[in-house]
Amino acid sequence: MSLNNTPNANRVHIAFFGKRNVGKSSLVNAITNQELSIVSDIKGTTTDPVSKSMELLPIGPVVIIDTPGIDDEGMLGSLRIKKTKQILNRSDIAILVIDEFGITDIDKELIDLFIKKEIPYLIVNNKADISTIDEIEIRVSSTTKEGIEELKEKIGTLVKINDKKIVADLIESKDTIILVTPIDESAPKGRLILPQVLTIRDILDVNACCIVIQEDKIKDTLNNLKTKPKLVITDSKVFKSVSKDVPSDILLTSFSILMARYKGFLDTAVKGVRSIESLKDNDIVLISEGCTHHKQCEDIGSVKIPKWLRSYTNKNINIETSSGLSFPEDLSKYSLIIHCGGCMLNEREVLYRMKSSIDAGIPFTNYGTTIAYMNNILDRSLEIFEDENNNDV
Repeated sequence: MSLNNTPNANRVHIAFFGKRNVGKSSLVNAITNQELSIVSDIKGTTTDPVSKSMELLPIGPVVIIDTPGIDDEGMLGSLRIKKTKQILNRSDIAILVIDEFGITDIDKELIDLFIKKEIPYLIVNNKADISTIDEIEIRVSSTTKEGIEELKEKIGTLVKINDKKIVADLIESKDTIILVTPIDESAPKGRLILPQVLTIRDILDVNACCIVIQEDKIKDTLNNLKTKPKLVITDSKVFKSVSKDVPSDILLTSFSILMARYKGFLDTAVKGVRSIESLKDNDIVLISEGCTHHKQCEDIGSVKIPKWLRSYTNKNINIETSSGLSFPEDLSKYSLIIHCGGCMLNEREVLYRMKSSIDAGIPFTNYGTTIAYMNNILDRSLEIFEDENNNDV
């Protein structure tokens, strides 16, 4: 990923919903000016959600999502409807597409879901060239392109500007920041992972100095610096060893903890991690990742954290895992949910998972917070936020 590219997780997710054959795919193609979706007069042509990352004026970087008809039928139809509803969890803006027959009961159910999930939405009559329905303010035609530019302008008014920073608001141009990025068999070949790339860009944006090293170079790097660094940010899997090598008068945190703050759930993660103390034999802990990378023999989520958790608690804890866009609907069997930093998920998806957990009465935390807590360095890893009078924690 280029430092100048906008990752999908930071793009506005705009999803199109509606019944079969109302013209969702035609409208998506008209808005994007691309043949993104297959268009046919046959009902149910779109069988799975289709996503496209692109620049959409006047909005900017977006992910456009075309969904199957919400009124799909049969067993496969039920699965498609389930997938369609899952898209709601990561939709920043919802577009409900209707046809010349107006708003139906099924459409009203979708509107109720938009409201329940607090998703900004627009209702669009997509067949203005043949429709006589006047109850909908937004009237467009995918065939004649009538109203398409006006629709894009209205979508733009729903976009919330995200000015959150990963670390730039905590540092100044005079500061030196050390990033500890282990390069081992689990590291992606030829590239850095997304949190590292985003953090580097954040540091460069405030014109601060960024030094990227592996964990065995910490002492030499500190000895060679004329002035001590403001902050050391480390990969969580080497949190323990790095904390021993970094003097206590230098601030220390992890990429995962910074991502939890960036995604808006650090306070919840800090509260939730303390429930580790109450885990019992045979309790089930869900470890969830937002990406679907290939698992290595010492994978942090499926191997290392389970091992550290059982060692810390001295309990026979059962571990279940989820990855990618898969997240259990029923959380009642879990005693704790440990999530990754969520760098590959947009904020709405991560906060949906957090809220689902809290609503179910299940403590919710993340990798970096968990590792810091079990190594008795959580308080130290949060000092950077206290130092800047940040009220997140």
